[in-house]
Amino acid sequence: MEAPATAPRTGLRQRKKQRTREDLVEAGIRLFLEQGYEQTTVDQIAAAVEVSQRTFFRYFATKEDLAFGAVIVAEELFYEELCRRPPQESPLTALRRAARVVHEEMRNTTSTTVDSGLHLSVVRLIESTPSLLAAHLRRAEELEERVAAELARREGVDLSADLRPRLVTAVFTAACRAANRVWNSEGVPSLDAMVQLIERHLDQLQPALAGDWGRRAGALEEPPASSAPGTPATRADTTSEE
Repeated sequence: MEAPATAPRTGLRQRKKQRTREDLVEAGIRLFLEQGYEQTTVDQIAAAVEVSQRTFFRYFATKEDLAFGAVIVAEELFYEELCRRPPQESPLTALRRAARVVHEEMRNTTSTTVDSGLHLSVVRLIESTPSLLAAHLRRAEELEERVAAELARREGVDLSADLRPRLVTAVFTAACRAANRVWNSEGVPSLDAMVQLIERHLDQLQPALAGDWGRRAGALEEPPASSAPGTPATRADTTSEE
């Protein structure tokens, strides 16, 4: 007789914990933007949500962890979606479509930790805070390694011997980061504007890497240095949809 009553209580407890976590993230980001990341204390964030400092540390080890709360959720959604992409998709197509799923989730979610407005605020905060930007770049390297390992698994290649998984991951990440910098400098507070910039940057990858940028006919190209493992492609991969 007790089991049916226990499940709802457990579900309610989990929802309350999730709500507290989301409230802390929302309050923290708001305070960071209002008064600066370095100037904001854990006590101020806890007070804004009317919880104790001890409660704050149940959810986040540091103020930095809170700042990246929304980013971490988006990154995990991206990685999980990449792992679910159909095997017939080429690496770059799988990366692009996984990113689109995350963007759609941001548009449609009721959770503030993946809310598009909050995520965009975090992007601006990171770009304008040197300590957070440095931490973000360190975190990005860790995510890139996980993504490269997943691409290697999908393609059936050895990550330690094949250059392509890390190269594709690095190029994809660089294009997204370049788009984010342009978006941040233009000051258009819109998820659609960010997504459009990312798509435009990714569309330009192959033309940018292909060689002649229209300087003149007969432009000299650097020949391949070797035919080491990882040089030839296993299948055609373009930045356009397949």
